[in-house]
Amino acid sequence: MTEKSPRICILGGGFGGLYTALRLSQLPWEKDQKPEITLVDRHDRFLFTPLLYELITGELQTWEIAPPFSEILANTNIRFERGVADKIDLEAKTVYLGDRPSIFYDYLVMALGGETPLDLVPGAKEYTLPFRSLTDVYLLEERLRVLEASVTDKIRVAVVGGGYSGVELSCKIADRIGKRSRIRIIEQASQILQTSSVFNRTAAEQALSERQVWLDLETQVQEITSDSISLSYKGQVDTIPVDLVLWTVGTRVSPLVRSLPLKQNQKGQLITTTTLQTAENPRIFALGDLAECYDASGQQVPGTAQVALQQSDYVAWNIWAQISNRPLLPFRYVNLGEMMTLGKDNATLSGLGVQLKGSVAQTIRRLTYLYRMPNTNHQLKVGFNWVNQPFLELLRF
Repeated sequence: MTEKSPRICILGGGFGGLYTALRLSQLPWEKDQKPEITLVDRHDRFLFTPLLYELITGELQTWEIAPPFSEILANTNIRFERGVADKIDLEAKTVYLGDRPSIFYDYLVMALGGETPLDLVPGAKEYTLPFRSLTDVYLLEERLRVLEASVTDKIRVAVVGGGYSGVELSCKIADRIGKRSRIRIIEQASQILQTSSVFNRTAAEQALSERQVWLDLETQVQEITSDSISLSYKGQVDTIPVDLVLWTVGTRVSPLVRSLPLKQNQKGQLITTTTLQTAENPRIFALGDLAECYDASGQQVPGTAQVALQQSDYVAWNIWAQISNRPLLPFRYVNLGEMMTLGKDNATLSGLGVQLKGSVAQTIRRLTYLYRMPNTNHQLKVGFNWVNQPFLELLRF
């Protein structure tokens, strides 16, 4: 009797999950070891989140940054299952998907990402918009259209959080609204982009200044209503009128992950070994936002798309190594630098000895992300569209 093929279940179709699945499908499997790979996600599309901001200004289209999983996985042996995991039985090795058929596995990859917490401040859940998904973009688009069509002289936008998302979002909205915009970033720390390089932070501050984006540093949000936001600065609370509040602060692990009998830190993240396995079960891997990971050198890695992409290679390799009785590899994070979009045709990048800003940086950023898109077919379609876009614009005139 031949042994059954190993069953690999991957929860989450973001950078960590999708790229792990794709890498697994490309590895040199022995015929009797080739696994059954199932990728599970609540959405029917993969989202290339670093380019999400370009949807606000119309620089990119949805299909370019959010291809359907059916299209990405068409020529692979990966099965896609759209659903939401509501329970995982580690002893029975079973993932339950509500009213959909359960999935049995031999190896489990946890790559569910995080959620935006909206219960940290009174009124945030009711009156703010997060910025993490296509649904968030559509809601923001609808709200901006209403505001742009109004007769109000100024459109007042508050962006909670001075990290990468808050800064990039503010620049894009400022470029879209133009002279009517009155945007303010609210940040608890004494400066924006706490973890960024000095070069990128300086470029971002310049871009925000040029767009007259106000910075409320060392400031906390006390309350949000339908038309106001209360801010606390050095013990004094001021309530100011606002038309739109965007929330970009924090990442929270899903309740499903918190419910698992696996070692977690105070944030609920799963604690992994350097080989990205959970300490209790070597057949369960975790990566991305939901994992606390230290690499082979002992450095704790950040929860970024760049890290998730690199982790996906190691997770896929280590699952293959386990099945084929080869040694596992400890994760080694290579910091390739950072890139930010700072409005239309403007970006900044630093890393590997290079520091650039402006339109050249924006072009390199786009090409870098084009290269990182999930398969060659989508790269060619998007690249062809980008090359032909200037000619299509001329034809419209």
